[in-house]
Amino acid sequence: MAATSPMASQLKSSFTSSSATRALFVTPKGISGFGLRVLPSSRRVSSFTIKAIQSEKPTFQVVQPLNGDPFIGGLETPVTSSPLIAWYLSNLPAYRTAVNPLLRGVEVGLAHGLLLVGPFVKAGPLRNTEYAGAAGSLAAAGLVIILSMCLTMYGIASFKEGEPSIAPALTLTGRKKAPDQLQTADGWAKFTGGFFFGGVSGVVWAYFLLYVLDLPYFVK
Repeated sequence: MAATSPMASQLKSSFTSSSATRALFVTPKGISGFGLRVLPSSRRVSSFTIKAIQSEKPTFQVVQPLNGDPFIGGLETPVTSSPLIAWYLSNLPAYRTAVNPLLRGVEVGLAHGLLLVGPFVKAGPLRNTEYAGAAGSLAAAGLVIILSMCLTMYGIASFKEGEPSIAPALTLTGRKKAPDQLQTADGWAKFTGGFFFGGVSGVVWAYFLLYVLDLPYFVK
């Protein structure tokens, strides 16, 4: 049997101790016959974390993202999501997609032209003269013309001739629908023409009711 030198014995003992240390602290599974078992603690921590953030009872949120999607950019509240408000908004001319844009413009114009005469008559610079009715009606007609020009400029800047509608073809629930023709150059032009005609007609009708028929309930 060959004699072992002191240097070889020292290297062997050093290698054995370093291997045991590496097996103990780096790879515990490589130790065989070790009396103390190291239980994995990651499973206990993860189960505790999941249990901590999990709510016991579902909470009801009064204000929440529209249709449960936070990326839509809208919120559902008891007011905006109520059936009455949804019915009212869906019947406004801007959202009645089945109606021709020309007729929708006439409806919006009639409402604006009819209601603009009163403030100009009662709060205009000639309100205390005999020309208050005529001056207020002309001012309201001028405002309708200005608004029609603004609608025309918006349509030119937003829509291009011949391009399809930029309105979505899907509802929030995923139901398919025909794109709104108002969101096209031709549809917006019809809406603008209808607004101008309806606004001027509303102004003329208001002047006719107030100063031609001379309604007794109008306080002059």
